[in-house]
Amino acid sequence: MFTLFALGSCVSVRTLTIDFPRPSAKELPGSIQSLALVARVNNEKFSDLSADSLQKILFEKEFTIDTVLYDLHMADTTLQALGKLLFESGRYDYVIPEKRFITYPDKSQFAPILSWDTVTLICETFNTDAVLSLDHIAARLTTTYENKSYYDPYMNSFYALAAAEMKISYEATFRVYDPENQQILLREFIRDTLIWEDSDASPRTLFQRFTPVKQAFAESGIEIALNLADKISVKWHVQRRKFFVKGNSKMRHAAGLAIANDWMAAMAIWKEIGEKTRSRSLKSKALLNTALAYEMLGDIDQAVSWALKSYDTQFRPLTYEYLEILKMRRRELKNQSR
Repeated sequence: MFTLFALGSCVSVRTLTIDFPRPSAKELPGSIQSLALVARVNNEKFSDLSADSLQKILFEKEFTIDTVLYDLHMADTTLQALGKLLFESGRYDYVIPEKRFITYPDKSQFAPILSWDTVTLICETFNTDAVLSLDHIAARLTTTYENKSYYDPYMNSFYALAAAEMKISYEATFRVYDPENQQILLREFIRDTLIWEDSDASPRTLFQRFTPVKQAFAESGIEIALNLADKISVKWHVQRRKFFVKGNSKMRHAAGLAIANDWMAAMAIWKEIGEKTRSRSLKSKALLNTALAYEMLGDIDQAVSWALKSYDTQFRPLTYEYLEILKMRRRELKNQSR
């Protein structure tokens, strides 16, 4: 749970901005913390044509083509982007082996399931909990080029434009293999289409800025990675909390500890204040801060309990609002654990 403080020097309450994790729809079990990312490729189908070679083929076809390609660079871009996205979500560590392409001789469209011996070997070699395999990736490239005439009502005349369109209809299949339980945890098929289109009075100017095919394949791989990462990564939900920073010197000291993310030490001071002070106002503040400390440490039930103590000591709109927030969070956590 990442926290960012918005501070003010002349206020008795400070606002805390918090990112709370929320599981995704298809998040992997908690036992899976690290993944080895590999891809299955068939030597007969996959190639890695250079950017210049692809553009040359297109121009030889007068930028009109309709074909299915199996591009190694697109597959590799998918793995690289996916690894970074999974790591940045804060949920998974990952390894992409140097020899990440696992060939298969079968001429079928989809790669056969990895053997458990292979899965176990990969996980033991790279010290990961599971293998995430890109078992199929393909892209249908469709391009068109034509000259179009447009009427300009302001000039009362026609003008010509060179217009180009490129579509990449991609599809990919992923599997996540758990070697310990010899179970496939995830089977995910992703399919979508990206479109690039542009026009210009000059064909030369148009194609000088038009997205190259190789780059379009890479962008498609990134889109595939974003799609899968969104399904299995943690989602972060931003919320705000307020706590009291003034009342006496101990309250100010505890606030500094909280700002330094030392919630245990801050909570000990707030509890001491709550036990010893004769001021109902100061006690209610210390008790509410204690509730926040428990929430930051992951104990929602204790947070609710101490917020109720603060509420019973002295009514504050802030305490009431916080109790409602805590009750909502407790319901969310119970729903997530089902």
